Amino acid sequence: MTHAAPRRNRVTPDGQIIADPARGLFMGNRGILHDAAGQILHPWRHKNWVTCLLSFKSRRRPLMAPHRYTELFFLDEAVALAAGHRPCAECRRSAYTAFRHCWRHAVAQTGKAADMDTALHRARAVPRLRIKLTYSARIADLPAGCFVVPDGTNLPHLITGGALRPFAMSGYGAPVAIAGHGTVLTPRPTVEVLRAGYTPALHPTAA
Repeated sequence: MTHAAPRRNRVTPDGQIIADPARGLFMGNRGILHDAAGQILHPWRHKNWVTCLLSFKSRRRPLMAPHRYTELFFLDEAVALAAGHRPCAECRRSAYTAFRHCWRHAVAQTGKAADMDTALHRARAVPRLRIKLTYSARIADLPAGCFVVPDGTNLPHLITGGALRPFAMSGYGAPVAIAGHGTVLTPRPTVEVLRAGYTPALHPTAA
């Protein structure tokens, strides 16, 4: 018995879109990224990158239908935030409201969706090069919910519970001590939102 190859629709903490059979807790949208054959051609097509529920009001849609936005999937919300997404204002209204409240407190007073999307896009990507922006920081100075690649490694780690949890597409590994510096994957504005108290929904393996 043969199994179909997994679609290229899973997102990593550094924002890359890859093929992996593991399932995630959230879906996302960056516009129509695929062609009629379901092949990913673009890393994004607009600035309003959102994180959505997997199920909402019994809506059903075929994956990667022609001329419809590309469904992307994340292990959990911390991964989505690191990749540069924010909560959807429709299907995740309470999360969006909490994110917006923390944004207005820590980043900018406007808090309008378009303003947040513009600021996030400026902080997460270099448009012409289509690469993700990162920066270095002392890991102990970062809030819970951030993703960082510790110096001397090439593996993203989630900061949670006073420790670092190594990331895999199917879940998190055993905790390791926070120490040293690292490359921060979570965009700077989102780091401040997390610092202001926003709590992302995490995969059970992060507990």
